[in-house]
Amino acid sequence: MLFIFNNVAAQVTETTIPLIFDKSKSTIRTRFTPPKGYFWVKETPKSFGEYMVNFPLHPPNFPIRDYKAVPIEEQSFHIAILKIDVGDKDLQQCADAWMRLFAEYLWSQKRFDEIGFEFTSGQFFSWNDFKKGIRTKEYKNRVTFYNTGYTDDSYLNFRKYLSIIFRYAGTISLDRESVPVLKNSEIQTGDFIIKPGSPGHSVIVVGVAKNAGGKRLYLLAESYMPAQDIHILKNISKPNISPWYELDVAAPKTSTAKYMFKPTSIKRFHALEVKEKETP
Repeated sequence: MLFIFNNVAAQVTETTIPLIFDKSKSTIRTRFTPPKGYFWVKETPKSFGEYMVNFPLHPPNFPIRDYKAVPIEEQSFHIAILKIDVGDKDLQQCADAWMRLFAEYLWSQKRFDEIGFEFTSGQFFSWNDFKKGIRTKEYKNRVTFYNTGYTDDSYLNFRKYLSIIFRYAGTISLDRESVPVLKNSEIQTGDFIIKPGSPGHSVIVVGVAKNAGGKRLYLLAESYMPAQDIHILKNISKPNISPWYELDVAAPKTSTAKYMFKPTSIKRFHALEVKEKETP
């Protein structure tokens, strides 16, 4: 189960350089300060956006680990790691990371009836089905379902359900279940940039800041291959605003620290299609 830890008090030293991140803080919102002139967009209470900006982080200098708990070779493209496990199989990769976070959010809100995702094949599989004993098997390259008659609504069984989702869903199905974000002013925490395919890729918007003129900047996070810790990316191409990114829904391409999305496709999961209103 996930827990949100209390923030650690820290002494702030005044300098002439804007504070970009405070390593002593333990959540996304408290650790990262937007560049000068920008401020955090306030998220709707109990929304997925609020859940994400308050997500706990590992201590600074914590390495990205793979599903075997072994640090990966490349450790230079991230600035923070979300405090959530990867599992012990090579399953929780790019699109799976978004599905894990959204499913955990719904679980934390006790919105169990809303947990469900499509497989790449188009078949829908819900947590309600799994906890009531419905299981999958492969037959002639197609997933079929059968009933074991075994009921289990525990968190441990929920994690087994998610492993099934990660095995049979991915960027293709997540893209299909989502709607385009058509205006820059509508990009919100919880949206994602996605390139469907086998393999494809996706990165998650985990924070939004804006200035008085309405211009916005974004924090981006991802998992990768092999399955590894979900981490917040540095902005390699624009280090002056790193780790914040500028996004444009009409851009022909968007480059992140490790991937180029061409074209730019920013989307929102269908269940979040109605934009969560920002608090003034």
